Amino acid sequence: VVHKLAEESRNGVRQARRDANDQLKKMLKNKNISEDEERHALEHVQELTNNHVKSIDDAQEKKDDELLNR
Repeated sequence: VVHKLAEESRNGVRQARRDANDQLKKMLKNKNISEDEERHALEHVQELTNNHVKSIDDAQEKKDDELLNR
């Protein structure tokens, strides 16, 4: 159950990243942002994604340890 919830959470974070990246690409195409701004934003989105996935992984690991050491 824990693994399933963690995987669903990771998928949600990745979907949010895809949505954000798509929005940034549209903004660049419509010339609302420069290429540099897009690149920096994409890097920031990836950094946020990595941090959230790590948080999910840490929570899963903590719960697994909790359940296994009972």
